[in-house]
Amino acid sequence: MNQFSTRIYELRQEAGMTRAEVASKLGVSVRTVSYWENGERECSFDMLLSICALFNTTADYLLGKSEY
Repeated sequence: MNQFSTRIYELRQEAGMTRAEVASKLGVSVRTVSYWENGERECSFDMLLSICALFNTTADYLLGKSEY
């Protein structure tokens, strides 16, 4: 698994959110969130920024470039 998939999963768990809740807030399907968490697909740059905003984190953290 890559850092992005691991970290988006962990952030979702820490936030107490389901995949369906994340999908709804980001305007994507539950399957898309599943693909990201399983490392099967990558998101667009714009979606990366939306995910950062949703979980109040940085792109560097999500991409494994920093530890916080």
